[in-house]
Amino acid sequence: MSADLVVLGPVHTGDAVRRRADAVAVTGDRITAVGTESEVRRHAGPRTDVVDARAGLVLPGFVDAHVHPPFAGRNRLNVNLLELEGRDAYLAAIRAYADARPDRDWIVGGGWAMEFFPGGTPHRDDLDAVVPDRPVFLYNRDTHGAWLNTRALELGGITGSTPDPVDGRYERDAEGRITGMLHEGAAYSFEERVVPQPDTAEWRAAILDAQAHLHSLGITAWQDAWVTEGTQAAYESLDADGLLTAHVVGALWWDRHRGLDQVEDLLARRGRGSGVRFRPTTVKIMVDGVLENFTGSLLAPYCDGCGGRTENTGLQFVDPVLLAEAVTRLDSLGFQVHLHTIGDRAVRTALDAVQAARDANGPADRRHHLAHVQVVQPDDVPRFRRLGVAANCQALWAHLEPQMSELTIPFLGEERVAMQYPFGDLLRAGTVLAMGSDWPVTTADPLQQLEVAVTRVGPEHRGSAPFLPAQALALPDAIAAFTRGSAYVNHDEHDSGTIAVGMRADLAVLDRDILAPDAGPIGDARVTTTVASGRVVHG
Repeated sequence: MSADLVVLGPVHTGDAVRRRADAVAVTGDRITAVGTESEVRRHAGPRTDVVDARAGLVLPGFVDAHVHPPFAGRNRLNVNLLELEGRDAYLAAIRAYADARPDRDWIVGGGWAMEFFPGGTPHRDDLDAVVPDRPVFLYNRDTHGAWLNTRALELGGITGSTPDPVDGRYERDAEGRITGMLHEGAAYSFEERVVPQPDTAEWRAAILDAQAHLHSLGITAWQDAWVTEGTQAAYESLDADGLLTAHVVGALWWDRHRGLDQVEDLLARRGRGSGVRFRPTTVKIMVDGVLENFTGSLLAPYCDGCGGRTENTGLQFVDPVLLAEAVTRLDSLGFQVHLHTIGDRAVRTALDAVQAARDANGPADRRHHLAHVQVVQPDDVPRFRRLGVAANCQALWAHLEPQMSELTIPFLGEERVAMQYPFGDLLRAGTVLAMGSDWPVTTADPLQQLEVAVTRVGPEHRGSAPFLPAQALALPDAIAAFTRGSAYVNHDEHDSGTIAVGMRADLAVLDRDILAPDAGPIGDARVTTTVASGRVVHG
């Protein structure tokens, strides 16, 4: 039986010994040959498609272990500010979008960066100047805050006398006036309560748009780190219709305003949702917020930016006792738990919760993982390996840029700054590393993320000093994290993450061999062809 597809070119198989080959044959959705060009060409027939990648490199398809495709796609189909820079550019784009769509009752989207506003907080007056007549709700890049105009605040009944929610806050000026910046739970509850939500058709369109973009970057599978009832219904519908070409693990959203009573709901959602390519087998728990708005949970208080200390240690969204009970219960029911942990107190609390689950239930192959791991105390680094916890790394964040320099470092202090994104220490301690983009927080491009993981310098800051270079990864280790490591986290390493006979035919073909010494910057490479389950989905 002739192969359907043959890919010629240097092949980085990504297996444990990182073997190289010269070609790959694909039949149906499986890899049927890996070897020299002459060996693989024997599998070709008159109808076999041949991709010549001998000037590039063939990698296993990338697996994004932490990404938000429905929300990214929704932004791309509405107000998408991710690729823009600066207040003026944002306002021009918002005005143009609103003017072109006079029939839209709400202007929604996101992607703006905190670094372009004093203190990281934009003002509603700017939005009022460009859209005075309709409500505007725009998440920032990290989705931990939203920018609203006056009309939106009026519809939500938010005034200067409105108290802050326990899990967030309304930004106020010196006179106590609401400025239009909502942090954490203040933004989420507003959106749920006031902003019209997409229907299944709109979520389907958003996911399909995001899927096409991710495939163009060589991504063939992912873990969606925020699956709601609405997005789950869309995934299930696309899977049933054969339109989901990626393999997706869904992390069902843990409602931090509820307790263990929601576990039965999560079980029901898992039971109805396991299809061919969408499996809602994970639960996502937000342990804390982010450092830039002082909601990341720290063991010691934030600095005041002037050499002193505040009394604020951030927010812990789930009480540590309840967190341990929740992880223990979910673990006993076979759920994997995906924990958002930014600050060192959040990391420690999450590790303690996994320890409680192991003590109660015994060891099990759940593959719980901590996402972001921005500040990790050295004493907690070896606990990852001991507890079988993977580190879900967002590599693009681990470099010096304005948000880090202006909104993070001054408020952490020198000792904690040195504990940020300790990918190298975690790997040396034997931790399984996975990688995810957190798109639309930052770019979904794995190649730019790999560059930062290896150099600790952002692609736009080449030539500047690396950020904590001792924590840099070797390129083969970084590739392994974005392929085999993320596949492991998805319980999919027997089907994806490496190139071997019998594995699912998920491939990313690059325009250059990034492992060659003369390849140039990793982030300048491009994906020319993407194969998902044997099907060419890009290129």
